[in-house]
Amino acid sequence: MSQSELVADEQAARAVVRHHSELSATLTGHVVRLVGAVDLGDTRQAWSCRDELVAWLHGELLPHASAEETALYPAAADLPAGRLLVEAMLGEHRAITALVIELNETTSPTVAAAAARALQAVFAVHLAKENEFVVPLLVNAEMVSLAALLDGMHDIVGTETGSSAGGCGGGSGGCGCGGDAAGAEADAPLLSIDPRLDVRDLPHGERHARVLAALDALPADAAMVLVAPHAPRPLLAEIDSHFAGQVTAEWLQNGPDVWQIRLHRLPVAA
Repeated sequence: MSQSELVADEQAARAVVRHHSELSATLTGHVVRLVGAVDLGDTRQAWSCRDELVAWLHGELLPHASAEETALYPAAADLPAGRLLVEAMLGEHRAITALVIELNETTSPTVAAAAARALQAVFAVHLAKENEFVVPLLVNAEMVSLAALLDGMHDIVGTETGSSAGGCGGGSGGCGCGGDAAGAEADAPLLSIDPRLDVRDLPHGERHARVLAALDALPADAAMVLVAPHAPRPLLAEIDSHFAGQVTAEWLQNGPDVWQIRLHRLPVAA
């Protein structure tokens, strides 16, 4: 394997791990809201949170799992150390799918909250195995190109996709951002290898929380690109306050219709 191919594989590996962090953060946000509504005895809100979670699971998490089974797992299973590992990963996919079905079919808010917590726990263990075993196995395999396996697989690396939970409080919501300058149909060219968090389709009141949750889950020395319909200066001020200067912002696209900012979480000081 050439040096350029190795670099491409390492970049692809980082993109996978970063997208895993984004998925984990989004799932956690959904579960926290559902469990909170159940704890408060707010049945109407609990069912609304359940429905939002199920929609996200079908729209994001399950397609991600399916894409892994198509793009990554066959290559990993062909490696001497990968067959049993992949069998275990597929078993966890079946467990996740069963929990999604339970969430969708239960008539009890308490059962829904318990299933959501169980799903969160299984998914966390599953992602840890992928990050620590499956991805390194493919990167280190001499005859496998992880970058080639992931070419165009946006469900795995998260590029050119939006996310489905968030927080801004912009426009009339009072964050001082001045409202939306453009919708999600405006051109947002791919300007970085880092995963993108496109908040343009999210309600104003959800954007800030979504971005902060994604940054909380971002590993040290990793980055993501925020795609916004306006210059998110109040959000950047909130990020700086929340993370005490541990996140830097690089403006990649400064309007007039779309703004893209690369948010880099700095390495932890030794």
